[in-house]
Amino acid sequence: MRQRIAMLDCARGIAILGILLMNITAFGLPKAAYLNPAYAGNITRGEAWTWAVLDMVAQVKFLTLFALLFGGGLVLLLPRGTRWIRARLFWLMGFGLLHAIFFWDGDILLDYGLVGLLCLGLIRRAPSDRNVIATGTVLYLLGVMLLLIFQLLLGSQPPGRFWLPDIANRVYEHYWQTVGGPEAWRERVNLLHGSLLAMASQYGWQLAGAMLICAGLMRNGWLAGRRAPAHYRRMALWLIPTGLIINLPAVVAQWQLGWDYLWCGFLLQMPREISAPFQVLGYVALLYGFWPRLADKTVIRLLSNVGRMALTNYLLQTLLCTLLFNQLGLFMAYDRLQLMMFVPAVWLVNMAVSALWLRHFRQGPMESVWRHLTRLTGGAPQPNTSS
Repeated sequence: MRQRIAMLDCARGIAILGILLMNITAFGLPKAAYLNPAYAGNITRGEAWTWAVLDMVAQVKFLTLFALLFGGGLVLLLPRGTRWIRARLFWLMGFGLLHAIFFWDGDILLDYGLVGLLCLGLIRRAPSDRNVIATGTVLYLLGVMLLLIFQLLLGSQPPGRFWLPDIANRVYEHYWQTVGGPEAWRERVNLLHGSLLAMASQYGWQLAGAMLICAGLMRNGWLAGRRAPAHYRRMALWLIPTGLIINLPAVVAQWQLGWDYLWCGFLLQMPREISAPFQVLGYVALLYGFWPRLADKTVIRLLSNVGRMALTNYLLQTLLCTLLFNQLGLFMAYDRLQLMMFVPAVWLVNMAVSALWLRHFRQGPMESVWRHLTRLTGGAPQPNTSS
């Protein structure tokens, strides 16, 4: 059991650190840069290659990995009782709401708490693990197909400020990001409204699907590491290349088209979304397949520590990056390639803080607050050693 927890913690730590590879762009550049590297018109070859590599290995992948692990975690929490889990998810939504309005507009906690709450009933009532996986697959594919519908409805429309902002929009975004206060809070509320609409209309279906797929994989033992290492290595050998092969043509096409909104706004986003589950399950399989050789390595222990303090480390990334880019005036000062130099430094802080904290405490600081608040509103959980 302890080995299984370590494997999951390590995978969660990889997800938290991997998310920063994409979030650093959202911290340091206008929102349009997240998907469109040519948001300002001109783009260097270094920026283009950085976008291409990250699109192949990280974009959507680590968010999907975190969603998958979140769904698997819901299964581990089931013995603690529905009331306790609901209270836990409500508090996560509360953290996310505060995070989204007062700190950073790229929050995922509110989305995960809300969708997790909706998935909980399906996970509890599903007659079998196959049923959960099948339902998750259908929901995920539905979310991807909605991109096709948006392409037909909106693809021919002029690109908005979230794809190709004019200079006035970029100047204003720089202003409210760096000045902070009520101006920034008001903008983040508006962005949160749009984000919730996007989740309800498209992204939420994929998020729910990813959670349910891994809930099923947890129930059948795959995510719990109950297969032989050779099985996981074989799975990684075909899952990762499958994801890369699906995504590669779209990456090439977007580059060749100059990230033209007509084709790249929705249609050429679809291969990336389709590839993500294959690739991230391949990442997990690769870790599990070599776990017997990796378990005692220092880097694995450090990654597991990050995973044990996932909520704390996610919020710590926000504090560090908003300090650098918003408070210290580095917002829009670096291009996509140059922003990558900040990533290892933040990773080192995540790993160092986690290692030092867990020498003295069983949980991270935010995890302890989360658990205490959950106990206050959801009662004491039933005994459970799985999480």
